[in-house]
Amino acid sequence: MGAAKLLANNEGAELVRRCRSGDGAAWEEIVQTYSRRIYNLAYRFTSRADAAEDLTQDVFIRIYRSLDQYNPKQGDLQNWLMRLARNLIIDDYRKRQRAPQDTAAEDLEDHQYHLRAAGNTVQREMERRELGIQVQAGIDKLSPDLRTCVILRDIEELSYQEIVDLLKIPEGTVKSRINRGRIELAKILRRMRVVEA
Repeated sequence: MGAAKLLANNEGAELVRRCRSGDGAAWEEIVQTYSRRIYNLAYRFTSRADAAEDLTQDVFIRIYRSLDQYNPKQGDLQNWLMRLARNLIIDDYRKRQRAPQDTAAEDLEDHQYHLRAAGNTVQREMERRELGIQVQAGIDKLSPDLRTCVILRDIEELSYQEIVDLLKIPEGTVKSRINRGRIELAKILRRMRVVEA
């Protein structure tokens, strides 16, 4: 284990220790550091900005209540925190699939997927946002099983083994769903004229 990794572990452990002793600034630092990433993940599964914000808040409440379970010997704070967030977001998604409500994706013009890259023209930025919205609309059309695997692999960039551990399904099933999901998504995006046929 390299010195940088060890330092990150120690920093995470120190932040958690300060949070547990009632240090509001330490909790604020955790929220500031991870809120965009958790929100983006929640948005992928909800497709609605308001629902993603609510879910992000719920995730942080659960993280705060679980801080005493964090063990720096088992990995750094980011890995522990994102694993917990993924579990909670996927649980929420599965519950909503079992009890579907009207979750039509809202108009997302004001929703920004990425921080603006330095040097991007306004035109390029608008095109990128439009593409992001169209890709999300394509992802929304995938079946829940395919959607979950594609998001975890291609957006969250988890390894196959991490997805197996998270979803509790065999590796062959994970690989099959990712492949089927990618093929299906490509077809959807072609039909939507997002990518060339």
